[in-house]
Amino acid sequence: MNKKVAFYTLGCKLNFSETSSIGRIFQQAGYETTPFNSKADVFVINTCSVTENANRKCRKVVKEALNHSPNAYIVVVGCYAQLKPREITEIPGVDMVLGAAEKFNIIEHIADLTKQPKAIIHNAPIAETNQFVPAFSIGDRTRTFLKVQDGCDYSCTFCTIPLARGASRSGTIDDFVRQAEEIAAMDVKEIVLTGVNIGDFGIRNGTREECFLDLVKALDTIDGIDRFRISSIEPNLLSNEVIEFVAQSARFVPHFHIPLQSGSNKVLGLMRRRYRRELYAERVAKIKELMPDCCIGVDAIVGFPGETREDFLETYQFLNDLDISYLHVFTYSERENTIAAQMEGAVPGAQRNERSKMLHILSEKKRRAFYQTQLGKEGNVLFEGDVKDGYMHGFSRNYVKVRTPYDPLLVNEVTPVKFLEITDHGEVEVAEVPEMLAH
Repeated sequence: MNKKVAFYTLGCKLNFSETSSIGRIFQQAGYETTPFNSKADVFVINTCSVTENANRKCRKVVKEALNHSPNAYIVVVGCYAQLKPREITEIPGVDMVLGAAEKFNIIEHIADLTKQPKAIIHNAPIAETNQFVPAFSIGDRTRTFLKVQDGCDYSCTFCTIPLARGASRSGTIDDFVRQAEEIAAMDVKEIVLTGVNIGDFGIRNGTREECFLDLVKALDTIDGIDRFRISSIEPNLLSNEVIEFVAQSARFVPHFHIPLQSGSNKVLGLMRRRYRRELYAERVAKIKELMPDCCIGVDAIVGFPGETREDFLETYQFLNDLDISYLHVFTYSERENTIAAQMEGAVPGAQRNERSKMLHILSEKKRRAFYQTQLGKEGNVLFEGDVKDGYMHGFSRNYVKVRTPYDPLLVNEVTPVKFLEITDHGEVEVAEVPEMLAH
């Protein structure tokens, strides 16, 4: 009987793509994948270090795994595993910790699943992690996360990702065209391009050989994929040429997620971000000029060291005035081995929480206002297979979350709809458009 493996992923879309690829490595080795809440011989926990409480979350997931299978072999991989392997070995039940360079060789490392008195660490220095390993998620959604870039050469003062994932690196455009064609053959309708800093695409062995715009242009020619979505791209790397190309593309959707972090130029300087608020506003204006219905998401950090109340209110007003659609709000938390952790002017926790709450409220206001502009219009929605209270959900090209009564024929189908009204849950009720369906 085949051995069974179960997975749990913490963190970003990039982690999900890598977990899925590690899953296929196990399948090729003869393992059967099983849900996390069932018995398994091996549990693989893919961790994150960006948000706080990495240790607590990892500890909780390990405990849950052992509740299901007390004798299972527990392997921890991911960013937290690269940054703090010894800390992870102190978690009861962990058998192996694999760093960034080792996680894709997991089968070789766990060859006999023999539990040792102390957890084993395979963790090379991050400077030695210079190979790009392709990855994409498959099988769990109507969309696939395709990893096109890894690592980061930026030095933002709050960030541990360069320490956890190494220098910026990518595969080739030809590689990703082949992978996209492979994904298209699996009846996937949407590919989300993901990475640590995808606008920096094209670096191999420390040398820039290709660029993100050329990747986008190449993928746009692939038949069988209805949509390509750009997951997150730095404002200084989101060129006018990329915006203009997406505006006229039939496959790249009108949705950008652009990290801002702060609307105060003073705080952006303290963060060592590579732009100022004026450039950010220019990018948003350019997008809306060419794509009035485009959805724009924003990352923002509150409570960064040195951020005064006036600085925060400057951020709030900047975001309030911008034509954006929603926010992802992060409350700053100190990270070891970062410059920001040593900075003066720490913001008290209560003030961080108050600022976070204000931006969360602003985000809901922005999302509802954006959805309001879509009511009465028609668009195409990709419906997913989840059912809740008799309804199924999906997203339009411009990232409006919609719901409609469950119909199995709509699952994984791009369906023309009309946006009717905003529900109490903040989604948009839709009706199918028969005249469009008839075409």
